[in-house]
Amino acid sequence: MASTNIPYPTVRPTPDGSQEIKLTEGPYGVPDTMLHGLQSSKAKLGDVHPLEFSERNWHENKLKMDFAMLRNTQGIHMPLRLQMERNVAVKINRLPGMHSSNLMSDTLSGRDEMIDFEDVLNNPADCEVIGDTHMIMDRKAGLL
Repeated sequence: MASTNIPYPTVRPTPDGSQEIKLTEGPYGVPDTMLHGLQSSKAKLGDVHPLEFSERNWHENKLKMDFAMLRNTQGIHMPLRLQMERNVAVKINRLPGMHSSNLMSDTLSGRDEMIDFEDVLNNPADCEVIGDTHMIMDRKAGLL
């Protein structure tokens, strides 16, 4: 029985390339700012630094490499099982208006061992918008 190894993803991902900026034009061929507002062109431009694309997609690239390694060493069942467990962990929600730590999802992805920007500056006690849980549930259920 021959096993087929899939190649590992590249360590240095390449960016998608340059994109053309298209603005919605008005009747005279000029962008209609009154209807569409001022548009930010920064999101539509390419990456400024070569590492920007790599850093933005670091978690996705690491996940692809881990799944390829698991498939080559343990078979197709292990990446499928981990992906199934991640999908279940992402679907678990708390009541609206209550903060969730996403501990199960972070544990499965390995992010529980890292301290990121969001861990320091995303304290739910500092949140400005804390609503009434009953009102938020009624709105979600379509009662309001």
